[in-house]
Amino acid sequence: MSDDAAEAGTGDTFGVGIRVTEAELRVVVRVPSEIDSGWTDPESFQGMVEQVLWERLDREETLRAIASDTDPGETVMLGTVTLRPDGTVVDSSLEAPLLGE
Repeated sequence: MSDDAAEAGTGDTFGVGIRVTEAELRVVVRVPSEIDSGWTDPESFQGMVEQVLWERLDREETLRAIASDTDPGETVMLGTVTLRPDGTVVDSSLEAPLLGE
């Protein structure tokens, strides 16, 4: 396997969830303990993960379901996003909760 082919499948997998507080819903990104050295700015990967989240899930529907069924202080995990530092999405396993679940 060439170096390019090996590199094509790599990336860092970030957990994605919504944290419920008394005042708001916050996107949370769980970062792996070992992360590619290409990630130099934490806000950069957090922003990329959030962008992928809302490209794949309906924001209003997802937040409505979480707000209606989740107590303050809890975090609802929505899945994972695997990214490379150049912004390439390698994989994602995001799933919105259903209203009433």
